[in-house]
Amino acid sequence: MPSGPATIGEFSVLPVSIPPLPSFLQNATHYLYVRRNAPKIPTANDSRSLFLTNIPVDSTEAHLRALVASLVGAGRFESVTFADERRDALAQSTPDAAQPAQAGRALQAHGAKKRKREDEEAGRAQEGAAARLPSTWTRPLRRSGSTAVVLLADDRSAAQVLKAIAKANRTRRYPAWGGDALPDGRVPPLGSVWLRAHNRLSYPDRDALQASIDAFSALFARREQEAAETAKRMRHEPDADGFVTVTRGGRNAPASRNEAEDARRKMLERQDKKKEELTNFYRFQLRERKKEEQVELLKRFDEDRRKLGAMREKRGKFVPEA
Repeated sequence: MPSGPATIGEFSVLPVSIPPLPSFLQNATHYLYVRRNAPKIPTANDSRSLFLTNIPVDSTEAHLRALVASLVGAGRFESVTFADERRDALAQSTPDAAQPAQAGRALQAHGAKKRKREDEEAGRAQEGAAARLPSTWTRPLRRSGSTAVVLLADDRSAAQVLKAIAKANRTRRYPAWGGDALPDGRVPPLGSVWLRAHNRLSYPDRDALQASIDAFSALFARREQEAAETAKRMRHEPDADGFVTVTRGGRNAPASRNEAEDARRKMLERQDKKKEELTNFYRFQLRERKKEEQVELLKRFDEDRRKLGAMREKRGKFVPEA
């Protein structure tokens, strides 16, 4: 196995031996880069987590568990989170193809909130799973150069893994990829055997494919009907500005002229009421200001009257010289 640097920047280099495959009958070397996990937003488990990059495309939790066990023994590995799994979780939160665009626009226009019960959510999840086409892969494959975060039992386990990587680089005794990760003790083949399995799954059973198509069509039709009923109900409900939703097509789609005039009248009445309340509010302020000015004028008048009386008394006591 070729020798190389033990560290690159803040990463520890871990060469891993890839056993021969039917498509490549020679040993290969794959380089993993490991460091302490330091995300931009710290978490409570960062001290016992390791960040791995350039993981093999066939990485699974079982493979990484076996790799950690070969370095520091069993019982230290807890879980792993792959970067592509996080992306898939975010993708699931976006609207699916079976959601009609009409439903999304109608609900968004009126600010409707989705309030579903747990049983309804579980039922919709099952319907969505049934509407998806069968998978054409025997196992999940990672993108080249993908990353993962391995969670260990404690802080000491994470430090021991890094020490074991440094020791492996000194002794040049590197772990093998796969190990006892699977019951048969070998990595699933990625050569012709894997390609034949993929080719076979690319042409699923006709009944299974038809069942997925039927489930998707039924789900789309039901959601489209729900969207039409929602739009019909909202057609008679003016929004906060007094407008009524007007849509195209169908007997019940466009709002009638009387309904539009009624909605406009209500909107004008609401505006007049707001204007009147605002005007009365300013009138109240004006009355209060006039009262304060009157009080101030009376106060000044009393002060001037007292000054004038004092001047008159002083003038009456004055005796001019003979």
